[in-house]
Amino acid sequence: MRPVAINPDDCLETEEGRVWTPERSRQAWQACYETLRRALRADDGPRTVVIVCGLQGAGKTTWIGRQARHPEVVYFDAALPGARHRRPIVEIARSAGARVEAVWIDVPLALALTRNALRPADRRVPEEAIRSVAGLFEAPTAAEGFDRITVVRPGAAPDL
Repeated sequence: MRPVAINPDDCLETEEGRVWTPERSRQAWQACYETLRRALRADDGPRTVVIVCGLQGAGKTTWIGRQARHPEVVYFDAALPGARHRRPIVEIARSAGARVEAVWIDVPLALALTRNALRPADRRVPEEAIRSVAGLFEAPTAAEGFDRITVVRPGAAPDL
């Protein structure tokens, strides 16, 4: 079984494929925050939130898919380039008494761009967006409230 993961991109899916607009993106993020809150409120819900961050095309979703499913863990899968982007998730988790971990999938920009180019057309991220995230990216730190930080540096293979 696949691990439980929350990804704003999943909220952008339509019958015609993924459709991104600023408004749909805002709605997707709000839906994901609410999904996380509901999961953490459940009696048998997760007790650990793992924020998996990195460039688009880094391999975050692939890495999550390779983790064993644990009912006490929920993964939040998004680029989340800066502390300010990760803060709402940390705050939601902490307010529910959950542990918060960060996994940074750290790949060179060139590899992320190559992997992105291999995606189906409706899942490709504009190159300028990936370059923007690369320019904004701040490594996760303990000062953000993480109980543990793991850095994953995958091999150069496109499949992670």
